[in-house]
Amino acid sequence: MALRDNAEINAGSMADIAFLLLIFFLVTTTMDVDSGISRKLPEKSPPDQNVEVIVKQKNVLDITVNRRNQILIEGTDFVQVTEVKDIAMAFIDNGGGVSADKGDVAGTPCDYCEGAKDPASSDHPTKAIISLQSDRGTTYGMYITIQNEIEAAYTGLRNRLSLKKYGRSYNDLLKDYKDRGSEAVKEKIDFLKESYPQIISEPEPLK
Repeated sequence: MALRDNAEINAGSMADIAFLLLIFFLVTTTMDVDSGISRKLPEKSPPDQNVEVIVKQKNVLDITVNRRNQILIEGTDFVQVTEVKDIAMAFIDNGGGVSADKGDVAGTPCDYCEGAKDPASSDHPTKAIISLQSDRGTTYGMYITIQNEIEAAYTGLRNRLSLKKYGRSYNDLLKDYKDRGSEAVKEKIDFLKESYPQIISEPEPLK
């Protein structure tokens, strides 16, 4: 009886199968990725803030964060992060003097401020500067948290003024403008930003 030759196995499709499996695993496999911190950048300073001017110390609120994440206000008082917003609001809204001169127009008192009008604190929201200085050992989490508290202070003051003047919050106006792009809404937003301009100074970290 004649021996029958063994049939060769066709391996031509093995490469195709391996390629399909590779694509399958690439599509279905999840990989860990580094996640960043969601952070909105500070607002652009008003044009008149780019001009070099003499700043009174009482118009600057110094906030320092040391390497142990302790928060120091004006170099004397240690506070909790939850207190930063209220301290910033009280400082910005103090209204103890007048606004900056604009050309031939003299500065005017803040008629919308509801602060203590302490002559030793900030003169006007348009003059109030918040200085946030960190240490090289300060954690990113703490630094970002304090930035958020300062931004919340400005938003809170704008919300209050917006409700009083327009019957709607500043946040609602921002949402309306994002949805509809109304110029009338933009004018209101610009007015609120000019009334409480976000002026934040961030010096180099301490060594």
